[in-house]
Parts: sequence; structure tokens; C-alpha cells
Amino acid sequence: MTVYNIDDYGAARNSSKSSTAAISSAIEAAARAGGGTVHIPAGTYRTGAILMQSHIELHLSPGAVLSFSIDPADYPAVSSRWEGAERLVHASCIYGEQLTNISITGSGMIEGNGQTWWDLFRNEPDKLDYPRPKLISFDHCSRITIRDVQLRNSPSWTVNPICCTNVTVDNIAILNPADSPNTDGINPESCTNVHISNCHIDVGDDCITIKSGTEDTPERVPCENITITNCTMLHGHGGVVIGSEMSGDIRNVTISNCIFKQTDRGIRLKSRRGRGGTVEDIRISNLVMEDVICPFIMNLYYFCGPRGKDKYVWDKHPYPITAETPRFRRIHFANITARQVHAAAGFLYGLAEQYVSEVTFSDIDISMAENAIPGRPAMMAGIEDMNNRGFYLGNVRDVRFHRVTIENHEGPAFYIENGDEVEIIDCRSRNTAKPEQLVERVTTEVIANSPS
Repeated sequence: MTVYNIDDYGAARNSSKSSTAAISSAIEAAARAGGGTVHIPAGTYRTGAILMQSHIELHLSPGAVLSFSIDPADYPAVSSRWEGAERLVHASCIYGEQLTNISITGSGMIEGNGQTWWDLFRNEPDKLDYPRPKLISFDHCSRITIRDVQLRNSPSWTVNPICCTNVTVDNIAILNPADSPNTDGINPESCTNVHISNCHIDVGDDCITIKSGTEDTPERVPCENITITNCTMLHGHGGVVIGSEMSGDIRNVTISNCIFKQTDRGIRLKSRRGRGGTVEDIRISNLVMEDVICPFIMNLYYFCGPRGKDKYVWDKHPYPITAETPRFRRIHFANITARQVHAAAGFLYGLAEQYVSEVTFSDIDISMAENAIPGRPAMMAGIEDMNNRGFYLGNVRDVRFHRVTIENHEGPAFYIENGDEVEIIDCRSRNTAKPEQLVERVTTEVIANSPS
């Protein structure tokens, strides 16, 4: 494949001059020839939004830095999604729509210079005509590869394919400050066949989030056939999160061989009435977590975002089941260790009218922190800060715990409120003030086999 060096098109290396036009010219030349590699040599190149085309590989050499502008005028408005809803947004730093066979590769760096954008968002949001750029986003594209690059200081979400198919993200490193707003790592949204592997993600929001739009998204497109493996994740609000935008359904997801450290929460599923959609057929295994608020969360009363404070969202009385009723089912956890857990071993809370169902936990080892910092395991009304709690279950059906050990908890290892067909088999409570208090149940029958 022909290589198009941006220096040959007038790019300004290690200069304050913009190279946007030169990079665009190199991409255009490659596209006219039917495709090719646009080469970024070693050095720093300042640029505005880069608009990709089909059959283009953007390759960053070792020592190459694409340093993106902080001027909103350098990011034209495009119609895309922002937090699950269609609207005009600033084009991402690297952006494309309706493309096929596109790649971003190499061991160079993509620098988003997010500090200015974060300050505007926090202090002067009215100065932004549209939501902040993402670092990399593709819309309705196919055959996408992002490999080996370093991504830093994204203005908002870092990698966000939307309604894309056959997406591979491999061996990338993402670093956004722990306090940077909305700087999620990798967010596949209404995508099919996504492979995320061998990545290191250290961010200010969720490390990886799987989404499929909200009730305000006109076209309901599922996110399905997702594999996440061999990743390390630090800081942020969650390790791997599903929702809360899941109106198009999320299904067929495997998460394996990952390490979470100080990610606030571990595996987190969240939605609420009004969203509709189903999350199902999720398999999670071989994880190690350290210093998290809560390792496992399924919350169908999540109240953040538009209309989240409406009574319809927080009311614990049952409502009629309609197309607006979300559902979590067939979710399975196995071979997981969590250490230095602060608030609770797990928090599962379904709707009064639609229980979380068909969930299993097998070979799980959880140790609560000695000096736990109280926190809320999930964002829902009526839940206060807690510490050293076991599993807190509400509105669940057909949930099985097999060989689960919880150490240094206070109160019961399993607190069950409105549970149906909950099985607790060969589970253990260690170093707790009341080792005989394995289960506390409220209003419902619990099947407890062979606890010790």
C-alpha cells in the first residue's frame, strides 16, 4: 500500500503552525488512489479535527505526536450522539462517518489537550455551542482498527464507535487525569462485533462502557457480540460498565482476564424506567479488583441524567410492564477476587415490577477493607453510605451463589429484600463479628443450602 507522508504535503513539524490542511491533503490523496497509509513522522504536529476517509490507515511513528487544537472553531459541528441522544456536537479530534476499512496505528501519541475543554465545561459551559469533542469517534462505519497508539487528555470520551461493525481496539494506552470530567476510555455504542484487548486504561470516568442509546434515540440499535480481555483499568468511576444508555439492548458480552484498581466500582450495570431495552447473556470471569467501592452492581433505579429525579424513576412501588421497562437477565460471574472493598460486596436491585433475574456468582472471593471509607454502592434514591456490607439484594429472582467467600464484613453476608429463588451454596463468612449470620431475608423465602 502506498505511503503518504504528511511532511510532503506541507505539515509543520515541531511548530506552532497548524498542520490540519496538510494532513487533510494527505488523506485526500490516499483516498483518490483508492486507499493508503497516511504517515505521521516523529515530531509534534498541531492540528484541528482530522476527518478520515475509507481505506485509510493513519500511522503514527514512534515519537510522533498529534497535538490537537483547543479552539472550538477547529471542530465543525456534525450530527452524532451525545450521551445516547442524537444532536449536533463538535466533531471528534479524529472523526469519520459512513466509512469502511479505517485504521489508527503505531506507537506514537494522540494528545487531546483536554485541560482547556475541562475548564470550560466546569466554569463556563455557555461558551460551548456544542458538546466537547471526543478524541476518536466513528459513526456508522465498518472494519475499524485502533492499535498500539497512546491516547492522552481527551476533551471528553476517548474512543467512541457509534453504530459500527467489526471494531478492533488492541494494545492501546489511555491516560486521562482521575479528576477529568466525562473522560471515559472506550465506549462502543450500538455496535456489533467489537474486540477490545490488551489495553491499559487510566481515566476520569468509566474505563469501558457498553451503550446502545436512550429512550430519546430514534433508532434502537443493539450493542452485541462484544469481547473484552487482558486489560488493566485504573481510577475512573467503573471498570466495565453497561448502560445507563441501553435502550437498544445489550447482549452477548464476555469480559475476562482483567485487573481493576481504584475504579470506584467494578462491573456496573445501570438503567431505569423509561429506558426500556434488555441487557442479557453476559459472561464475566477471571478478574482481580483492588480498592473499589463495590465490585458488582446491577441497579435499575439509576437516577443520574435527564428526568432521573422523576417519581416514575425512583418510586419503589410496582408499575405496569411496558416497552419502557428495562430488564437485566442471564448474567454470570466466575473466578473473581476483590480486595480492599469499601461499601458492599455486591449490590443488585431490580424494579418492583421487573426483577433482576438469572444471575450466578461462582468461585468469588471478596475481602472488605480494614479501614473502609463509607460510600454508596449505587446511585439510587433511598440508599445511604455504607461500609463493610455483604451482598445487598433487592427485587431479584433466580440468583445463585456458589463458593462465594466474604471476609471482614459487618452484618449479614447476604441481605435479601424481595427475593425469589435465591440459592446460597457452599458460601463462607470470614472474620466477621457474627459469623453465624450468613443470611438475612426480608419478606421472601430464601433457599440456603449447605452454608458454613
